Amino acid sequence: MLKTLFARLGLSQHPTSIEDDVWREVVNALPFLSRRSAADLEKLRALAADFLAGKHFSTAHDLPLTQSMCVSVAAQACLPILHLPPALYRGWTGIVLYPGEFLIRKTVQDEAGVVHDVEQEASGEAWEGGPVVLSWQDVQASDVLAYNVVIHEFVHKIDMEGGEADGVPPMLRRLHGDLTAETWCDVFDPAYEEFCHHVANVPDEQWDAFASTSLLDPYATEHESEFFAVCAEAFFVAPEAFQREYPALYTLFSRYFLQDPAAQTASAPDPAAAPPDEPAATP
Repeated sequence: MLKTLFARLGLSQHPTSIEDDVWREVVNALPFLSRRSAADLEKLRALAADFLAGKHFSTAHDLPLTQSMCVSVAAQACLPILHLPPALYRGWTGIVLYPGEFLIRKTVQDEAGVVHDVEQEASGEAWEGGPVVLSWQDVQASDVLAYNVVIHEFVHKIDMEGGEADGVPPMLRRLHGDLTAETWCDVFDPAYEEFCHHVANVPDEQWDAFASTSLLDPYATEHESEFFAVCAEAFFVAPEAFQREYPALYTLFSRYFLQDPAAQTASAPDPAAAPPDEPAATP
């Protein structure tokens, strides 16, 4: 099945490269990627090709699957591991794309301690030891504020590498040095508690305005693991804003992911600016 799928998409089971036109299409459609350095994009492209060789894409509800779709997911999924071991995505192969949001069944406990089985609409879901499920409609909505469903779900996968997702990613001594789980929690836990307190104290009449303008999705208050994933979205998609609003968290995430995307964004040329050898247009 996997061999047939890749053959239909024009990919080998062990691709060594991604076609130039497909890669350009994917990068140009994602502003947070197009602002990256040439060196980063070259490494990301290689990682994405290896990722495609080891994962199995499928769709639901007759959604047509294209090579560009697979490469787009692969590029975004590999951004968090740009300088981390690809083995963080080991032990599973499936990626399922739905046309839009899909229903998931969850078990929740109310304030009285009663457990309920509920159905919720979701744009993404990462299963421990299992597949990543994504809404293709939401994958295409990347770079809206600090929203990115692919990064969100794949950061959950990193979080799950050490067991159940808890908002503390696995620390690798040879890469992270003195960044330990304890050091992480010293910064991360107070930030999570402060955000939860802030969200809980938003007046009802101001909620809609707050929810539509907050850099971090209020959903991040659900659990430390969700706060980690939502912060990762902001770190990669809106790094300058994340650094401005949450400088301590930005530094922490930069230490963990071994990236400084705000620095690249700040040094990137303004695509609306005139070329250096031409004078700016006069009003």
